[in-house]
Amino acid sequence: MEAIALIRRHRGLMAHIARELGITRGAVASWRKIPALRVLEIERITNGAISRYQLRPDLYPERSDASRPKATTPAASCEVG
Repeated sequence: MEAIALIRRHRGLMAHIARELGITRGAVASWRKIPALRVLEIERITNGAISRYQLRPDLYPERSDASRPKATTPAASCEVG
């Protein structure tokens, strides 16, 4: 689903984002793509409910498990229990 569709799907979210960004609701509604400079702000405003990966996958492709950093210290890899 496109990012702007995710925003429109949640009642009141577009107005909340606009208010937090200091722009009009109409400005948000006119976006075809989320502006790159707004992606991290919107992720913060939504408390991560809509992630940067959803907002702009062209800029923030999700990393696969294979490319995620591995624990490098023995303490970080110990199991507790």
